[in-house]
Amino acid sequence: MDIKEVIVVEGKSDTIAIKRATGADTIETNGSAVSPETLIKIRHAQQTRGVIVFTDPDYPGRRIRAIIEQQIPEVKHAFLTRERAIAKNRKKVGIEHATDEDIRSALEAVYTVDTTTIEETSRDLLIEARLIGHPDAKKRRDRLSELLQIGQVNGKGLQKRLTMFRISEATLIKALLTIDEEEQE
Repeated sequence: MDIKEVIVVEGKSDTIAIKRATGADTIETNGSAVSPETLIKIRHAQQTRGVIVFTDPDYPGRRIRAIIEQQIPEVKHAFLTRERAIAKNRKKVGIEHATDEDIRSALEAVYTVDTTTIEETSRDLLIEARLIGHPDAKKRRDRLSELLQIGQVNGKGLQKRLTMFRISEATLIKALLTIDEEEQE
């Protein structure tokens, strides 16, 4: 797999996994604080090669992603589900626990944040699709997040991410049909 962008990860174990799966270059944040020096490296990498933020599917990973996105909004994002990033002992979650195939799959489905103004996915559609305000909403959102590879989100975050990544209503409806079919089985 040939990746020109630099991949931002949390630590050395993640770098090892990325190198093994793709051979790509990485920048490590070394914690969820994300130092000013690290942000300078990431900004420089974005200007010269582009950056893909690929953090763990947990709170510190989401925090790192948010800090970077706030400072450097044009970065790209790759996501792994919690199930694909869980350790064999089922006690830890991280990119370093994912298979090479899952890492490559996540990096093939990279999203770029679009900062131009677009029409937001309607809240009514999300309610009608039982993605918010329904007893099964969390389960349906988790499956939708997996199908669209946008990372696990709550109801409010789902609406933001669908808009941010410019996921069309047609793409959303296609994924919802898949979920509905799976629920019928």
